[in-house]
Amino acid sequence: MMVVLLGATTLVLVAVAPWVLSAAAGGKNLKSPQKVEVDIIDDNFILRWNRSDESVGNVTFSFDYQKTGMDNWIKLSGCQNITSTKCNFSSLKLNVYEEIKLRIRAEKENTSSWYEVDSFTPFRKAQIGPPEVHLEAEDKAIVIHISPGTKDSVMWALDGLSFTYSLVIWKNSSGVEERIENIYSRHKIYKLSPETTYCLKVKAALLTSWKIGVYSPVHCIKTTVENELPPPENIEVSVQNQNYVLKWDYTYANMTFQVQWLHAFLKRNPGNHLYKWKQIPDCENVKTTQCVFPQNVFQKGIYLLRVQASDGNNTSFWSEEIKFDTEIQAFLLPPVFNIRSLSDSFHIYIGAPKQSGNMPVIQDYPLIYEIIFWENTSNAEVKRLYSIIL
Repeated sequence: MMVVLLGATTLVLVAVAPWVLSAAAGGKNLKSPQKVEVDIIDDNFILRWNRSDESVGNVTFSFDYQKTGMDNWIKLSGCQNITSTKCNFSSLKLNVYEEIKLRIRAEKENTSSWYEVDSFTPFRKAQIGPPEVHLEAEDKAIVIHISPGTKDSVMWALDGLSFTYSLVIWKNSSGVEERIENIYSRHKIYKLSPETTYCLKVKAALLTSWKIGVYSPVHCIKTTVENELPPPENIEVSVQNQNYVLKWDYTYANMTFQVQWLHAFLKRNPGNHLYKWKQIPDCENVKTTQCVFPQNVFQKGIYLLRVQASDGNNTSFWSEEIKFDTEIQAFLLPPVFNIRSLSDSFHIYIGAPKQSGNMPVIQDYPLIYEIIFWENTSNAEVKRLYSIIL
């Protein structure tokens, strides 16, 4: 302290630390928060930020938001007068496809300047959370039921049928992992060992939006005691005349079989499809390892087929499901053609097969024709393949 005497007046000059002046001024020099992060997982919107000055106590923080095309700022519900460095604004009803901007400031007796966050679109920034998983055990299989982590989600409202899933499964005793990609909300893993504990984790994906989620918690389940009757195996579909022939292998004789079908697209829909399987006519209570049914049983499309065995008292689990595409398995009638002979060649005129009474001719794909010809005095055949779009 220095005292200077000027006549009858005394002037006192006192040296004061800068932080004292700041406090006395009521916090005019509050610094803005920094490094604001926006985390969006499913429908959960979380904000995190860093304080600029830890030494100043009793500071709160508040956010405003602004929609595209707006000039005014609106107080962000759930993020006003926050004492921590985290807040949740999930309750705010936003259009997740519309761009928004945020800003934050620190508050005490006075306020800091605003710190603006780069504008963002919630849907583009959102991450897919861990899905919910429910398991059912058979003797040599596990049935997996999967649903998105947020039911009735606003974020994924337009994408509910576009989710695919992948999983990692391992024996609890070995830890050797197997990865299975691109499965739907209900999936069955076959060829497992009875009375064995398996563990798995699942994650979701929206491939159309290039979004990959995070894994669910690990779920474990023990398969049951081996069933007395094994399921049918090696199921195949072929075409004879205008009928489908479904064949399978089975270990034991004197068994009864039934065959069911399901629209393949239903696998994309979440939920249980147990009661949507339907019986194939002429494939109920079959005593042989095959059944024959007309092509007109199925309209054009892709289906799933499964077979079950029983001996009256006992019933096997259902076989592994096979995909059945009527476009691939369709029976084609012979083409219509005529021949015109020239001096050194002949011209063949080919027409598409006429429509069958039961099955329309496939018109979505080009047809490939095989032409076989030979001299009438010889048995030597010459083959030619032609891809012709009629």
